[in-house]
Amino acid sequence: MSEITISADAVKGALLLIVDDVPANLSMLGDLLHDAGYRVKAATSGRAALRYAAQEPRPALILLDVMMPEMDGYQVLAALRQDPATRDIPVIFLTALDNSRDEERGFQHGAADYIAKPVKPDVVLARVRSQLLATLARNWLRDQNATLEAEVARRLEENELIQTVSIRALAHLAETRDPETGNHILRTQGYVRLLATRLRHHHRFAATIDDLYIRMLAHSAPLHDIGKVGIPDAILQKPGKLTAEEWDIMKTHARLGSDAIELAERDIDRQVDFLSLAKEVAHWHHERWDGGGYPDGLREEAIPISARLMTLADVFDALITKRVYKEAMLFDEARRIIAAERGRQFDPDVTDAFLSCFADFAALAARHGDKQP
Repeated sequence: MSEITISADAVKGALLLIVDDVPANLSMLGDLLHDAGYRVKAATSGRAALRYAAQEPRPALILLDVMMPEMDGYQVLAALRQDPATRDIPVIFLTALDNSRDEERGFQHGAADYIAKPVKPDVVLARVRSQLLATLARNWLRDQNATLEAEVARRLEENELIQTVSIRALAHLAETRDPETGNHILRTQGYVRLLATRLRHHHRFAATIDDLYIRMLAHSAPLHDIGKVGIPDAILQKPGKLTAEEWDIMKTHARLGSDAIELAERDIDRQVDFLSLAKEVAHWHHERWDGGGYPDGLREEAIPISARLMTLADVFDALITKRVYKEAMLFDEARRIIAAERGRQFDPDVTDAFLSCFADFAALAARHGDKQP
């Protein structure tokens, strides 16, 4: 069925369960429904009805007498609704009661419809057919929604994969200009995820950091050094100390990166949150808590949270990896240096988060360590 056009013939052969403690009523309804093309199962008590309803094949519809000994129709319906296997089976109440309050009570319990006794054959057949058709329509819509949701999920996953690959490609482009950074992308991405996860319930960060923020930050972190593509090789790969003029040029990579991302943003007609975070980490990941960083000399809370996390992640990775101008440092020595910069280069609470999960940092660094030639 490609659209909701369900004919009455679609419900022929459906299994119906009739529940009534009067055998004559069961016989009359059974014959009526059988002659109309339905399969019929009968139960003379509420307990038998519950047992039959849970058996395979399950009935497509239950016609349930209200007034029965031991277990009345309301109790049977309540039990049906509590069982996941039977809760969705529609129930039509059969009753000799002619009271709007009783009818309202039935609907409140979850009855699909009411048929008054003595029953009229045409009314029974019409109500049964109506409920079965309604069930088919609901099932059709449920299946269509499930298919649609699966397709949306697949496309979202595909888009995220394409996005991730594109980000990695751009980040690796920057790495080709600075080849000794190796797995720097993977490590710093993992570091910021560790820090954000540790700080998500901290009173200073809880309003900003949630699951979505963590995912977007980790997604955007690889672009933090994208601006290095604009730095000359003679400066980027110089083995010795940079001159003051060279250092001024080197520092422009932060603004070059954020400018490149901003230009990309202009090509789309709506804001993309992860690009906004990528722009933050690219632009301000060299700022210092004490205001002595670059390019804008921001200090303390003026520095975006994303950049504060990226700053510590980037510095830790720079300390423990070999570069053209230095040897790799031992993890514990890097830990000591970062701890000493608490409240100076780094946000004090971000530093504390790093220290509290230092073992995780070290394990991640070891797992994604650069291969030595």
